[in-house]
Amino acid sequence: MPGNHWGYGKEDGPSVWHENFPVAQGMRQSPIDIVPQKAPHDPSLGPIFLHYDQCTSLKITNNGHSFVVEFEDMDDRSVIHGGPLENPYRLKQFHFHWGEKGCQGSEHTVAGNSYDSELHLVHWNAVKYKTFGEAAEAPDGLAVLGIFLDTGDDHRWLHMITDALYMVKFKGSCTDFKGFNPKCLLPSSLHYWTYLGSLTTPPLHESVIWIVLKEPIIVSDKQLGKFRLLQFSGEEEEQRTRMENNFRPPQPLKGRKVRSSN
Repeated sequence: MPGNHWGYGKEDGPSVWHENFPVAQGMRQSPIDIVPQKAPHDPSLGPIFLHYDQCTSLKITNNGHSFVVEFEDMDDRSVIHGGPLENPYRLKQFHFHWGEKGCQGSEHTVAGNSYDSELHLVHWNAVKYKTFGEAAEAPDGLAVLGIFLDTGDDHRWLHMITDALYMVKFKGSCTDFKGFNPKCLLPSSLHYWTYLGSLTTPPLHESVIWIVLKEPIIVSDKQLGKFRLLQFSGEEEEQRTRMENNFRPPQPLKGRKVRSSN
């Protein structure tokens, strides 16, 4: 596993990430298994607010691990604030993690149970840090909103994303994706669990205030199936590998507290 090459296969997957990224065995790694009985309500936690009004989406990219929708983050047009956060955090990107057909694919689990997929909306602390890169290495640099996906009926807005995926089938491909407001991907309730954790992909920096929503959103099998048409591999590679099971399993809690907003 040379340099910073990593993936989700047998040879380069989560079980060997610590070889290149020793922090993988650190004290605040993510994801975790959230046990509701052990996550007490904290009355000091207020609601979270998402201001994604003027949506600033730019492009959608296959980075070889997931597909990422990136946002312009030069100002505070799209932010999350409230809850455990001391100031607004700017939206930088969102991406998903998922399993193979009929299998579980979320990163966080709840009382040992997985969901089919998990959406991560990644925000950074532009009040304290100058760039996303600097924030990503700081203990209070990032706030990630995690949303579970459960299967059922078609999701009314997800097609706006799945319709664009054929343009980014292969690793390294990218296409414009303007005017998308991720507000349409939120469940009706914003009750959440929160804890201090890390990025769930290398470099695994321990810089994330996690806010995991309790209520999942519902999407159809067919919609999730479109995620699995993506490839981990580049167009020119002989060996084609379908993008699936791109999730890290839960990591030890190591004494951390998980708090609940309600």
